[in-house]
Amino acid sequence: MSEYPKFKLPDFPTLFIEQTDKDLAKKNDGNFRYAYFKTIAKGGKSLIQSCKDMHLNRIICYKSLLPEFADDAIEQKRLLREARVSAILQHPNTVPTYELGRDNKGHYYFTMKLVHGYTLREIFDYRERYDLGQLVEIIVQVARALGCAHSHGVIHRDIKPENILVGPYGEVLLLDWGLAKVWDQKGRQSPIEDEIPQRESEDLAMTGHQKLQGTLFYMSPEQIERDPGIDSRTDIYSLGIVLYEALTGRTPAQGELIDEVIHSTLNDDPPKPSTLTRNIPPMLEDTVMRCLNKQADNRVQTSAELIRLLQQNWSLI
Repeated sequence: MSEYPKFKLPDFPTLFIEQTDKDLAKKNDGNFRYAYFKTIAKGGKSLIQSCKDMHLNRIICYKSLLPEFADDAIEQKRLLREARVSAILQHPNTVPTYELGRDNKGHYYFTMKLVHGYTLREIFDYRERYDLGQLVEIIVQVARALGCAHSHGVIHRDIKPENILVGPYGEVLLLDWGLAKVWDQKGRQSPIEDEIPQRESEDLAMTGHQKLQGTLFYMSPEQIERDPGIDSRTDIYSLGIVLYEALTGRTPAQGELIDEVIHSTLNDDPPKPSTLTRNIPPMLEDTVMRCLNKQADNRVQTSAELIRLLQQNWSLI
């Protein structure tokens, strides 16, 4: 595996016996387990904070819904699903989940490992500093996480560079299972409706650009069309887009307006990477174009197959 460029590690405090051997309170009050909250990020409907777990004396990540969505039944269900999916997977390329609970107001939250690092979006912003082998290895690690999820009958449905984190020790983590799709034991879909961007003539360069770029540009044709028969191959398509961007510096679908991006995804054959940049290994080009086939039956079919293709000797002859 290629060595990643050096990350600046956080300043880890020295551990002392006063911290490791401190007794727990005889009567636990869950309301005081977490303290010293700091906002890390705000999503469209959720809040991610760092905080200190007073029982274990460590800094962790705490995710909850924003106040305006905290009592929304659908958003509560999505948060529960995200916590439990990530906890059940327990894979080296997913973030460990620690606890799921309610706060003193009765609102859901869950805690997980706090990982320092760069998102793949940040890495792509300085793509010229990385060799192709490093970028492909990141894709392989994401495919491993997807292989685990697919074996559990779970589809991620939100593969994008913003949801891929590379840590300071070379770990690669697939984040945000909030749009994960699962079925009941009879094969029926969840009553929770999917969210698809409105088909408005909205300029993608205006407010909301990052959110749309992080979703619409990475959707498969069947995801855009809300195909009820959608399966794990939609994640293969989305990861193929990430691989395409690693090779070329751009996404296959193009457009300034939402409708233009949708039309491009559904109808346009993306240009081969070798027509956009030099020194593209033919085997990698063939793999990415297979991932981006608009017909799911003609794509790379599984994460295991994709990993096998990406780990072959694809270097230029």
